[in-house]
Amino acid sequence: MSFPRIGICSFVLLLTLLSLSSRKMAHSNSTAAGAGATRATLRDGQHDFDFDVGTWKTHSSRLLHPLTGSTTWADMDGVTVVKKIWDGRANLAEYKADGPAGHIELLSLRFYNPEAHQWSLGFATPNVGTLSVPSTGEFKNGRGDFYDQEETDGKYILVRFSIWGITPDTAQSEQAFSDDGGKTWEVNWINKYTRISTQTEIDWNAQPSGEEQAGQHGFDFNFGVWHTQIQRILDPFAGSADSMEINGTVSVRKVWGGRAQLEEIEADGPKGHWEALTLFLYNPQSHQWSQTFINSKKGGLTLPLVGAFKDGRGELYNQDTFDDRSILVRGVWSDIKPNSHSYEESYSDDGGKTWKPAFLAHLTRERQ
Repeated sequence: MSFPRIGICSFVLLLTLLSLSSRKMAHSNSTAAGAGATRATLRDGQHDFDFDVGTWKTHSSRLLHPLTGSTTWADMDGVTVVKKIWDGRANLAEYKADGPAGHIELLSLRFYNPEAHQWSLGFATPNVGTLSVPSTGEFKNGRGDFYDQEETDGKYILVRFSIWGITPDTAQSEQAFSDDGGKTWEVNWINKYTRISTQTEIDWNAQPSGEEQAGQHGFDFNFGVWHTQIQRILDPFAGSADSMEINGTVSVRKVWGGRAQLEEIEADGPKGHWEALTLFLYNPQSHQWSQTFINSKKGGLTLPLVGAFKDGRGELYNQDTFDDRSILVRGVWSDIKPNSHSYEESYSDDGGKTWKPAFLAHLTRERQ
């Protein structure tokens, strides 16, 4: 349970350092070996959130005006549902609550980084349309602490989210802010959880508060299970047709009545088996969608692609890097039919004048 603030190119460069002395090389090798040994001895925490899967009655207390000296709190009561992904290496938590201060809905996508042995927790609300900067950390001695830096009222602060007091049927969490570099922390959100029967029926697909927005059903075609054929262009800017073929399955589930969805990808190619997640979030203010990608082996987020649908075609964009050069990235959803559609991701290094295909995917429906 984690519900705080209402708030692509990754390539490995091979470096040949011919000018290094043998002593420096030995030192470098020793340092690398030491780092590898340290990682190898870190505790495997990929199942640390297994306790959280299920349905929880949630009582929340929220400080209404953090970091102002205010002592005014508001209580809320609601329900949290946590669903397992990747056999526990990720999970999706949805929270709804009501109280004198109003109605709140939050989503938390948590995912494990097997290289760093740490968890990242990203958050979203129905009215924002993008996943927050993730807080990152780990569990030690039955307590999980996760940190990030955020901007609030024009000032950067540290944010800590903690989970502890874990039993089979209870748990507690809190969020705290620090504006002095972590010397002191002000708690502003407290959650107490009590497990309820897994048979409890909750309509999480009901329309969230507020009227239905134009564009929020742009990705409705994507729900279901699909077979995907992917062609990956190895170097889009090289003028070469060299590519690799990848085949797999894509499963897409609805969140927030269709204003969000989670896509799970499992595929095989020349480099072996891989898994990934894509979180789609709708912003009712801008009438745009964001598309954020997570690789199971790296446990990190890409910068989200953001855009909208027009005349049955979705175009989403962002700025990223390729071989240390700044580029534009475009994702296009097209040829949308009841049982098939296509996705193309392209790169541009001339401000969008020309686009070089990087990923070409064709999807055919297996089942609803």
